Amino acid sequence: MNTNFMKAMIFAAGLGTRLKPFTDFTPKALVPVGGKPLLQHIIEKLSDSGFKEIVINVHHFPDQIVQFLQNNNNFGLHMDVSDESDKLLDTGGGIRKASAFLEGNASFLVHNVDILSNADLKELYNNHIQQKNMATLLVSQRKTSRYLLFDDQNVLKGWMNESTGEVKSPYPDFSPEKHRRFAFAGIQVISPEIFDWMKNRADKFSIIDFYLSIAADVKIKGYPVSGLEMIDVGKIDSLKEAEEFYLKNV
Repeated sequence: MNTNFMKAMIFAAGLGTRLKPFTDFTPKALVPVGGKPLLQHIIEKLSDSGFKEIVINVHHFPDQIVQFLQNNNNFGLHMDVSDESDKLLDTGGGIRKASAFLEGNASFLVHNVDILSNADLKELYNNHIQQKNMATLLVSQRKTSRYLLFDDQNVLKGWMNESTGEVKSPYPDFSPEKHRRFAFAGIQVISPEIFDWMKNRADKFSIIDFYLSIAADVKIKGYPVSGLEMIDVGKIDSLKEAEEFYLKNV
């Protein structure tokens, strides 16, 4: 496979409210872990995995992110910015807004900026291609309150919030207890045909809710990884844990 033109998107538009006071003056993407901004960690991981064309969505202190990329000569990659300064579009809307960059014949990877992991991104990407999925979601058996629900072939069938009991599924008479529960790891690979399904959506929408709305019509699969180690650097308490994770994996 020619990996020179593999594309990826980094979600970096979030307000980072759980990382205050750091994010009072800087975007979450530039919060440092191990002396390096989160954004740099993700860019370097993507680059090492063969992704050489990257789009980053921005909203909170966008100029700082643009300046950071310029100061680092875009890390030697083809880099683009999807500007959501006027309005945060959520994950689904953010992907659709970046469609001009992501459209084409090849699938693309989407990575949250606040996720550090030992995931093999190239392996995830290749699995997606081999399976011919519409979307492939990296998942694990991590403890959480919100779970994606899959059948025995890891095909997405529903979602549930264990705390509230809320359940979502495109299937009538859906039974959560008959399905496998996995936590989404914030990393996914998507086929460009997805944009055909997004045409009539509102500007702002969640990609998970969107998947659940089309799951009965297209193949969306989970990709469980045993031994997956990951840190969601979403709040102050996780910064120390993220530092330890980084030092262990450098």
